Amino acid sequence: MALKTYGPMAVDWENRIDFERLRRQRLERAKELLKQSEMGALLCFDMNNVRYLTATHIGTWAQDKISRFTLLPQNDEPILWDFGSAARHHQLHCPWLGERSRPGIPLLRGAMSPEMGRAENVAKKIKVELEKRGLLNEPLGIDVVEPPILFALQKEGIQIVDGQQLMSDARVIKTQDEISLLNHSAMMVDAAYDELYRAMKPGMSENQAVGLASKVLYDLGSEYVEAVNAISGERCNPHPHVFSDRVLRPGDPVYYDILHSYMGYRTCYYRCFTIGYASHAMIDAYKRCRDYLDAAISLVQPGRTTAEIASVWPKAQEFGFPDEEAAFALQFGHGIGLAIWEKPVISRMVSLEHSHEIKPGMVFALETFWPSKDGWSAARIEEEIVVTETGHEVITRFPAEKLMVAGAHYVTVEGPLPTTREHEAPPNKRIVQMVEDSAKIEGVAATD
Repeated sequence: MALKTYGPMAVDWENRIDFERLRRQRLERAKELLKQSEMGALLCFDMNNVRYLTATHIGTWAQDKISRFTLLPQNDEPILWDFGSAARHHQLHCPWLGERSRPGIPLLRGAMSPEMGRAENVAKKIKVELEKRGLLNEPLGIDVVEPPILFALQKEGIQIVDGQQLMSDARVIKTQDEISLLNHSAMMVDAAYDELYRAMKPGMSENQAVGLASKVLYDLGSEYVEAVNAISGERCNPHPHVFSDRVLRPGDPVYYDILHSYMGYRTCYYRCFTIGYASHAMIDAYKRCRDYLDAAISLVQPGRTTAEIASVWPKAQEFGFPDEEAAFALQFGHGIGLAIWEKPVISRMVSLEHSHEIKPGMVFALETFWPSKDGWSAARIEEEIVVTETGHEVITRFPAEKLMVAGAHYVTVEGPLPTTREHEAPPNKRIVQMVEDSAKIEGVAATD
């Protein structure tokens, strides 16, 4: 293992995650790409991009509100507009921002109605900063934006272009400290899975499993449990991507996807289990799912391509879907960082014709799915991988090389019940003979 796992504290006796270096290197990467672009400045509303550029965070309640924004002008430092009290807090506690942390409120996703003039207010703020720097006639890149703000900026004579790709490109290659944070975040999910494995048994519901995993993560310092998808029993196929109140039963398959954030850095981390015992069909599905995943992982090294990875996965028609769009995200790879889905995206839908080279510093997740031949159970597994200079390192460590059985404590008079068995065992020779003998004695047979 080349990657180290640190404790969550800062200490004076060991070099750990260097947050000052993290802030500096992220901003430098974005500045360099902006310098190479046609844009005079970049305007970001996406909270992940705002954090990448300014190293500020005001809680995940704001994640989906696109109500904080930052402007990065060419050859200059970012300016952040935030909720008033948060802006004041940044001034006091974020010396790398200083007076460039300012109050500014846009539309609150439409809650501020048009006559309030918030869109025009935002546009004027941006125009003032561009004019100061002689950038008003240069294209302005934007990542995501509410339409009224877009229209207000255009009304001010500002040319709008796509800035989302620039930020996506900036975040492809992770810095040393970003990789450390992603590794730490995965470590926390290792612990959540260990608790789940010990707790799972018949009578436990999917939402109870979600609560248990969430508690472990928050106790370990997670700032945001984005999702714990818990899928069990007949809900496994097709994959619904959302947990329910279904109760676990003996022999059930169950898989989870745990997505959370530590210091902004996410996980996307599937594991698959059975409760008490597993059927032969489920074991076969798991092996097929694991083989596809391992084939993909074996190709992760610098110089390989996303097309090579996607090519080892089955075609959609091979597992019951009409085309690759219908099967999207079941055999799937994606970058992971401040967002769950970052570049590169790996899928037969896009990667065979639009391939990307795999490079050191990329961190991505690979996830596979395979339906059982019984028609209702399925396997789902995922690993997160860091691309190193010479190959790769898997940072998701909870065991998954073989199908894990949870709650296997059934004991008969002849000893422990096998963990590989069918829900309904086929009749043994003695039972078959009993049926045949009774039919002869009683003279019964089918009459229709």
